[in-house]
Amino acid sequence: MGATMAKRDARKPASGDVATNRRARQKFELLDRFECGIELLGTEVKALREGKAQLGDAYAVIERGEVWLRNAHIPPYAPASTANHDPERPRKLLLHRHEIERLVGRSQRRGLTLIPTRIYFKGPWAKVELALARGKEHRDRRRQIRDRDVQREVEREHRRRLR
Repeated sequence: MGATMAKRDARKPASGDVATNRRARQKFELLDRFECGIELLGTEVKALREGKAQLGDAYAVIERGEVWLRNAHIPPYAPASTANHDPERPRKLLLHRHEIERLVGRSQRRGLTLIPTRIYFKGPWAKVELALARGKEHRDRRRQIRDRDVQREVEREHRRRLR
């Protein structure tokens, strides 16, 4: 019973998405988004098609003019037992040169970070949605929770008056 309960409670990503990073919207203020390709091995593509990737602690860095995805977990593909990939290996993200230069300038100047928000397939190609983000402070998160609670109360009161 425990295994079926855990499976039922697990949140599924949106249709077409392989993996989403739901915590990114809670922890960061997302300023700009980019679609980029990702360089994968064959077993990684097959594992992604199974939809079991995780982006919880993933981030992107720019090193020597290239963008790399770190800490994204793509589990090993079971049928390829001996020729499998490392689940946590750094993966190269594919962007145009001018996009990378723009990212370098904006992230260094304002102290922003690159966070992957989702992995999805667009036709036969695996894509990563990368967001330029600023970390939220604790008080920002508390204010957001308080505003959401107030809005919920206002809507509840409005519905009650309409009855």
